[in-house]
Amino acid sequence: MSLSKDLIFLILQFCDEENLKRTAHMLEQETGYFFDMKYFEDLVLNGNWEEAEKYLSSFTGVEDNKYSTKIYFEIRKQMFLEALDKHDNAVALDILRKDLKVFAQSNKELYKEMTQLLSLDDFREHSSLSSYGDTMSARKQMMNELTIVIEANPLLRGRTKFPQINKSRLRRLINQSLNWQHLHCTHPHPQPHIDTLFTDHKCPGPDHLQDQLNVENPSPSTPMPGSILPVSAKSSCNPSTVTETAISGGAMNLGNLTNQEPESLDVSTDCGDTSKIRSTATLNEVVSPTKETPYDLPATVERTLDMGSSPTSMDFHPVQQTLLLVGNNAGGIELWNVTSAKKLFTRQFMVWELKTISAMFLEDMEKNPQISVNRILWSPDGLLFGVAYSKNLVQLYSYHYSQNYAEKHLEIDAHDGVVNDLAFAKPYNKLVAISCGDDKLIQVWDTVTGTKQFTFEGHGAPVYSLCPHENENIHFVFSISTNGQMKAWLFDNMGSRITYDAPGLCRTRMSYSTDRKRLFSCGTNKDGGSYLVEWNQSEGFVMRNYRGLCKHASGQVRFDTSNNKYLAAGDEHVIKVWDMDNAEILAVIDADGGLLANPYICFNKEGTLLAVFSEHNRIKILANHRGSQLLQTFTFVSGDSSEFLTESLKKLAVNSIPLPAKARITGGDISVASSPQKEKAPGNLENVIPEKSVEQNNKLETQSISKIVEVSRCRSLQLTSKVETKKIRRLLYTNAGNGILALAEDGIHLHWRWSKNDSNLRGKATTKCVPQLWQPKSGLLMINDLPDSKVDLVSPCFCLSKNDSYVISASGKMVSLFNMLIFKKMRSFMPSPPAATCIVFYPPDNNIIAIGMDDSTILIYNVRVDEMINKLKGHSKRISGLAFSTMLNVLVSSGLDAQIVVWDSITWEKKNNAFLEISTGWLPSELSETHVQFDKDERHFLVVHETQLAIYETTKLQCVKQWVVGNFCARISHAAFSCDTELLYAVMRDGIVLILGASDLVPRFEIDPSAYLPQHIRSHAYPLVVAAHPQKANQFALGLSDGGVVVIEPMESEGTWTAPIPVDN
Repeated sequence: MSLSKDLIFLILQFCDEENLKRTAHMLEQETGYFFDMKYFEDLVLNGNWEEAEKYLSSFTGVEDNKYSTKIYFEIRKQMFLEALDKHDNAVALDILRKDLKVFAQSNKELYKEMTQLLSLDDFREHSSLSSYGDTMSARKQMMNELTIVIEANPLLRGRTKFPQINKSRLRRLINQSLNWQHLHCTHPHPQPHIDTLFTDHKCPGPDHLQDQLNVENPSPSTPMPGSILPVSAKSSCNPSTVTETAISGGAMNLGNLTNQEPESLDVSTDCGDTSKIRSTATLNEVVSPTKETPYDLPATVERTLDMGSSPTSMDFHPVQQTLLLVGNNAGGIELWNVTSAKKLFTRQFMVWELKTISAMFLEDMEKNPQISVNRILWSPDGLLFGVAYSKNLVQLYSYHYSQNYAEKHLEIDAHDGVVNDLAFAKPYNKLVAISCGDDKLIQVWDTVTGTKQFTFEGHGAPVYSLCPHENENIHFVFSISTNGQMKAWLFDNMGSRITYDAPGLCRTRMSYSTDRKRLFSCGTNKDGGSYLVEWNQSEGFVMRNYRGLCKHASGQVRFDTSNNKYLAAGDEHVIKVWDMDNAEILAVIDADGGLLANPYICFNKEGTLLAVFSEHNRIKILANHRGSQLLQTFTFVSGDSSEFLTESLKKLAVNSIPLPAKARITGGDISVASSPQKEKAPGNLENVIPEKSVEQNNKLETQSISKIVEVSRCRSLQLTSKVETKKIRRLLYTNAGNGILALAEDGIHLHWRWSKNDSNLRGKATTKCVPQLWQPKSGLLMINDLPDSKVDLVSPCFCLSKNDSYVISASGKMVSLFNMLIFKKMRSFMPSPPAATCIVFYPPDNNIIAIGMDDSTILIYNVRVDEMINKLKGHSKRISGLAFSTMLNVLVSSGLDAQIVVWDSITWEKKNNAFLEISTGWLPSELSETHVQFDKDERHFLVVHETQLAIYETTKLQCVKQWVVGNFCARISHAAFSCDTELLYAVMRDGIVLILGASDLVPRFEIDPSAYLPQHIRSHAYPLVVAAHPQKANQFALGLSDGGVVVIEPMESEGTWTAPIPVDN
């Protein structure tokens, strides 16, 4: 707590002990530090309504938030009912007109009903008031409700509890101070009087001693015994010895509190006199005079950048810690290297493509050409940056390090009017830009094509700020409108999921801590009152209010977070800093003065540098010790940015995939279809030149490999189960990678889970230790409903939620939703026929699933509301495969008709379809299933058929790679990508597992059943299905025909499936 607040609580305690109740309550009202719930309750129970409202109004107003409105309404409603109960209709009518009228706007029907009560002889005749008892009972019941509302009110929460203070603490402290002061006197007074504390005490003694103190000014580190350390206007106390000196020598030394030059200190008495350190009284009130600025806070001004125009927004590069991007009030953008304090480039505002811009914007610009940058920021990997303007537009640039220039990427006419904020997010590995504006809309844009992905509507006022986030694989974005209404949206078209009120109901911005685990917001209302708070994300309430901001700010207070430790805000011409875990100000930084009243501030990613707007169109760069070293030693990296940045935006230049040759294994060798110009040499492997891609300058050749298929050793682990089951028909890993879930033909689910131990520190699936067959204490099993007749049997199917908590499953009858923790069947829906044969979750919303049916249709179904959204028709036989791409907003389906269909996942319209290319002599069986799985780029997908493996490009639905089983091979049972989509694991019907390279669909390894199955098992069991570990690219699991499961990975000494060395032919 601040010094002033501590004193207030001590005084309140003193007043209470001295029975100065009225004085205490006046002090509570004036300071707002403590809301006396007992006093307020007494006022309510005694019917002292006027005094109760007067006391309450000192802490919150009627329209501050919904909780405050509720409190005032309940009090005035009780006043109204009591007047009716006394049959004093004149008073009741007066209360209705004067006191309750304010609530009529928000609830007209309720106000109308209350008006009708005047016409009743007894208002208890109304059905909703029939249980109203006597007056005192009603007041007690109301007070119980008000207590709950008060505790939930962000403006009152935390103010209803008085701190634990020892009895008569103020009196005891004064006595201690008096004794301590005179104890250090050279000639202590035998009976010191309390009035000696009214001024700074000076030791009695020879006159020349005081004269000597004024002249010599001894060093702070060696104070004279019993003396109070003086500081002249030309000297400064040593900050490193402040605390030690204050404790050991008794001198109160403020030191260089606000990072001013010593000459700026106006101190004519000792360091204990803080009144002249700063003219701003509020700083002395909230900052303990003995606190030092933490060493890891950037507090030293290292650079000053002179801008051409007034800066309005800035952002440090997420990778290059010394690159600062700045936007200004003239619409220009600049990039600075703060190491050298040099401007790397500048761009003035201009419209790139007039034909794509609305006529309204062009007319407005012709009348008023003034335009400014409202927000500028880098994408998460630093390959793009975006600019949001004060009129309509958002522009995206790609930045090239080697040539040091910004290239125009996308220009978007995003909103009608002002664009208030811009953010980047990566839902489901697809980078999008999100904008909001005065048109009350939030728009989501594809950063590759510029197409609009979603429009979020629902705010009743202009949308002021955005804050995207991802939690447990659920991607969402917070938005706050200018009236303080906060909403949360998933990346779908289902509307906002939650609505909260930001403190103060004002313009507010949000920000997460660096580790994305803690959420903060800062807002400023029209009167200049500011609210800096931390949120409880799961419950949606304010859990901490940070104190010390000015109550009458001249502009919007900006804030930022650093290192999961600090909050900083620009306020009152300084930077105020809080420890995230403490509501009181930790430090104040003035950056050598000259800051704006409410300066914009921005930390770099590591928190070593802090940029802040200052007067005369300047930006000051502050650094801590590490930041200073960074500025001295850092050299600007030139060259291809791909060398040190992530891959997400390399998709901006989409390279076409050259068509590979079809490979077919014959007699242990591989024959490769050559180009039409060449003849194949029998018995040999040839180098093949694939079709040249449009964007490639050089021809690519496949390498000649001496031996394509090698028998590989491996480690395997047989998973045991006491539950007897039939064939394992479906298999998958949990998303956390610590368990395996299997679905048997008889509808039973088996769940194995690995735990953390000395041999498995991460608790992930491994062959080193045996997992536990998970089953709740109740002994429940997750069992699907089965068809009444074996004739109706179809392939079972299931899918797992992103948080591994729920599984949706079907085995030919009802579709069931199970809780994975307790194995409880939560609900069943969609009775057969037709039966569900394939189920997948819709990635943007776990409440929506796509269900492939036995009758060839696909249902888009909302499980939460038990409602079918759409029914897709395009196949002629049973659906066997479904896969979503959030990158392209499509659903790909496959079926027993060997057809692949691409659907738009927004409109659910059919976009394209194609049939598998099946070679002559390899006609599929009648029940041959086709499965689909997307590559990690979400632009290509794998097709698994009993005769082949193929890779398709989604937009053109073109087969770009294909591998067909050879005459000596058994047909394919199942196949799956490794988690990094570099490998393919294919299970053949003879039990052989082939590991193929995903880039060329060429087999690399062959694993014989003898390598992973004991003799007594492989005589009657074979694999039916394969699943790849979600994090370990070299591990996979097989579901067997005898109901067993086996986990396979490379030998520990190798650690990976090592590719064979290519040898020139």
